[in-house]
Amino acid sequence: MPEYLPIIYRDDYLVAINKPSGLLVHRSEIDRHETRFAMQLVRDQIGQQVFPVHRLDKPTAGVLVFALSAGIAKKMGEIFFQHDLEKIYLALVRGHAPDAIIVDHPLIEELDKYTDKKTRSNKPAQNALTEFKTLATIELPFSVDKYPCTRYSLVECKPKTGRKHQIRRHLKHISHPIIGDAKHGKGVHNRFFQNQFNCSGLMLAATELHLRHPITQTPLKLIAPLEEKFLHILGEFDWRNAVPSSWLEPF
Repeated sequence: MPEYLPIIYRDDYLVAINKPSGLLVHRSEIDRHETRFAMQLVRDQIGQQVFPVHRLDKPTAGVLVFALSAGIAKKMGEIFFQHDLEKIYLALVRGHAPDAIIVDHPLIEELDKYTDKKTRSNKPAQNALTEFKTLATIELPFSVDKYPCTRYSLVECKPKTGRKHQIRRHLKHISHPIIGDAKHGKGVHNRFFQNQFNCSGLMLAATELHLRHPITQTPLKLIAPLEEKFLHILGEFDWRNAVPSSWLEPF
């Protein structure tokens, strides 16, 4: 049977889906063995060519927008390039994060071995700014690392620039890495969540995207409800009231 992805918005110009974690946006040399891609699945689902306008990492779930023509893709690309929008993510992180913090920390561009092999690796660090707000915290009676108890936080993330892996790298920079982040996180905590809560993979979701429609200029508020693994943790930690109810709707 054909695979269907949840469509959260569609008109004559755009289509937006709730991308599951573990799904690539399009073909990539990084995962040459993969046969499933959001771009092809959406194209087959709606029977129309689609054009990617932004990036969402393979392990990250949430709002993913495609244009329905090359001209609209160009307009949307300008919106994303100028960052004339607001992105909201939800992350589960190690430790008790600050109540609110703005991280202004330049990032050197991360290059992929295959896709960026022709890109200059000596570029200076680029400015990168992210706003974080802690929505909930918990202390568990488990000695996961070197302490008798272990702490975790639920954090709302609003990147104000669009650098690669910006949220993951900024949270690592302030010593609150995302659970399930194999590259920037800590393996002992990732394994704890897998063993204790049957929760694996990156605990980061692109929950909302706010922007003006490229043609009508009307405000768009695109919302992607959380995946089951996130909902499970929210239930386990009694955190469901810490997030908007629209993020809890099943898809």
